[in-house]
Amino acid sequence: MTFLGINGLYWIIFIGVAVVSWIIQNALQKAFKDYSSIPSEGYLTGKDVAQKMLHDNDIYDVQVVCIPGQLTDNYNPTNKTLNLSKEVYYGNSVASAAVAAHECGHAVQHALAYAPLQMRSALVPVVSFSSKFVPWILMGGMLLLKVFPGLMLAGLILFGLTTLFSFVTLPVEINASQRALAWLNKSNITSPATHPKAQRALRLAAYTYVVAALSSLATLLYYAVIYMGGRRD
Repeated sequence: MTFLGINGLYWIIFIGVAVVSWIIQNALQKAFKDYSSIPSEGYLTGKDVAQKMLHDNDIYDVQVVCIPGQLTDNYNPTNKTLNLSKEVYYGNSVASAAVAAHECGHAVQHALAYAPLQMRSALVPVVSFSSKFVPWILMGGMLLLKVFPGLMLAGLILFGLTTLFSFVTLPVEINASQRALAWLNKSNITSPATHPKAQRALRLAAYTYVVAALSSLATLLYYAVIYMGGRRD
């Protein structure tokens, strides 16, 4: 395949992934908005849900804090903080309960030394480095491919670790949602009427990670084909 052909295929994939990502992001934001108006059983806030789920799993050393932004919720295993956006922290809706429980799922994974989470945490420093320097390394590698192919190979390896991080993230996120949904159902925080809504919200959130992983893989293959083609010429 010629370079122009590779570029054409890459842009088709890139645009396709961008469109799918946009659709999923819009569906996720709409679902969160819609489900934010539906109260959870007992009208528990996201903070209440998080603390209850943590305590039900015998976790008492994780602090639940409020952070700015929308859908910026996360669990930080380094300092053991469960960070909830203001809307989730104070909200008493099905959406808030689902997001808070999902983040608690990561805290439970951490407490149980869940292997994929440990692997993802180990990759964080590499991914942090790669996100800053890999684009420049790959660009330089393509320009110098004939005289210094090792530069692009180094870029491919680093980008490959970033792609690996994206795929390791998938079981981490899916498992956290599974733990969250099982606990929400068992604790009667969702009812038979609202539980499917919590499931849909978390499923849409998981799809964003799937799209990101596939996009990363497509980009890696694009650069790999360029590298192998340059080596053959």
